[in-house]
Amino acid sequence: MAEERKCNDTSCTGDCSSCASAKAHEPQDMHEALNQYSSVKHVIGVVSGKGGVGKSMVTAMLAVLLNRKGYKVGILDADITGPSIPKMFGINSRAKMNDKGILPEETANGIKIMSCNLLLDSPDAPVVWRGPVLAGAVKQFWTDVYWGDVDYMFVDMPPGTGDVPLTVYQSLPIDGAVIVTTPQDLVSLIVKKACNMASLMNIPVLGMVENMSYVKCPDCGKAINIFGESQFEELCGDMQLLPLGRMPIDPELTALCNVGEFERFAVDYLQPAADSIEKAVK
Repeated sequence: MAEERKCNDTSCTGDCSSCASAKAHEPQDMHEALNQYSSVKHVIGVVSGKGGVGKSMVTAMLAVLLNRKGYKVGILDADITGPSIPKMFGINSRAKMNDKGILPEETANGIKIMSCNLLLDSPDAPVVWRGPVLAGAVKQFWTDVYWGDVDYMFVDMPPGTGDVPLTVYQSLPIDGAVIVTTPQDLVSLIVKKACNMASLMNIPVLGMVENMSYVKCPDCGKAINIFGESQFEELCGDMQLLPLGRMPIDPELTALCNVGEFERFAVDYLQPAADSIEKAVK
């Protein structure tokens, strides 16, 4: 038999639908209001429990692929202390403002980008901030930036499951998360933490990408598994996630990042991932 609900309000009528006391304990919507002059249709988080697995590379590639489909795309660089997105796209200028808010910089093909590096006097200046200040900066990238019209907003998350990822999940209307991993068993273990965090926050996980899966021999073209045999399919099956694609270590991609011309890549490693995201959020 279900436990009877008790109320201390002497004026209680038994109708909880109109009770102020009951409504006070309902889950509250913690999402921050988007900049009033902006419209963002879909927000996708790119996450991992560990640093150095290539979240920024995956974020940038997915953004470019959806931009090539004709969508208006933005990247919110939530990795406040280690931003790399501006460098990949050759953006060196500082962000400006107008009466509608902070203006994101745009890539050669019109992808809008907001990153902490666009607000610093020097791109190599360290950001020595405590957790609450970092979280506040991420919120401001959502509330104070004039994004205009964006179809897909990708959020490049910092590693781990701390303040900033928690702030993103609670403050932004995330439609889904893409998990990034690499073949090592240790990374796979930590990546599961990121997946479990998304589940705890009721964020749908759209699938997983394996980065650094292999490297192709420049002479014979043979795939070399420098981190050992990939267990990607098994890991996806174990975690009940959709495998979105595998990316090799590609020196050409690295070279494009180094000169700020990442949009020029010609590979299709994550084209199936971009197609799956497009279908999933629709």
